[in-house]
Amino acid sequence: MKVIVGNNEQISKLIAEEFIKQVNEKPNSVLGLATGTSPLKVYANMIKAYKNGKVSYKDVVTFNLDEYIGLEGTHNQSYRYFMNDNLFDHIDIDKNNTHVLLGVGDYLAYANQYDELIKQAGGIDLQILGIGSDGHIAFNEPGTPFDSLTHVAELAESTIKDNSRLFNDISEVPTKAVTMGLKSIMNAKRIVLIATGKNKAQAIYNLLKGKMTEEVPCSILQKHPDCTIYVDEEAYSLVK
Repeated sequence: MKVIVGNNEQISKLIAEEFIKQVNEKPNSVLGLATGTSPLKVYANMIKAYKNGKVSYKDVVTFNLDEYIGLEGTHNQSYRYFMNDNLFDHIDIDKNNTHVLLGVGDYLAYANQYDELIKQAGGIDLQILGIGSDGHIAFNEPGTPFDSLTHVAELAESTIKDNSRLFNDISEVPTKAVTMGLKSIMNAKRIVLIATGKNKAQAIYNLLKGKMTEEVPCSILQKHPDCTIYVDEEAYSLVK
């Protein structure tokens, strides 16, 4: 794994440049996208590049990592809403080519098709990941099998607590989500992971220095042939 250290502005710009380069070299790229606060500045830079005429996303296909169970796509904390609000509404992408797992309706049937849909699209060319304080990626909590595909996940108490900052009250945070599995993520051709803040330091240490174990889901990335970890000084503080 390659590690790049910088402040949030710097690493977000570098990751955005990776995505822009990917799309310019292959206009029909398949991108794997994430939600949460970590990629916000990445998406802002991707929007800026589009508005400045440096890239077009009109032929791009996207697949998101996860979605809360119980939230409609119009709910302001759903990940479909997040993606529309923070990226898709501001670029020239065809929303028919944007795939976000369902949180309501027949979400199980869609989840069961998801990996095949990715395969039919040609596989994910470039996947962005965040990381949880307990080392989870997407909603693959500690103990998730390394060979897992897209599935329903029970959210750990720590994840619910971490995500409660985005809701009015912790009681509003869904306790289940549908998520791409660890094998699904590892199938991506290239992966970039972004982590900022001291609360991610232990997870980054375990990823870079720890042993590979299902109790630390992110540790599977040690096996990926093309994975770059972008961190700020605080997230990297235990590694040095």
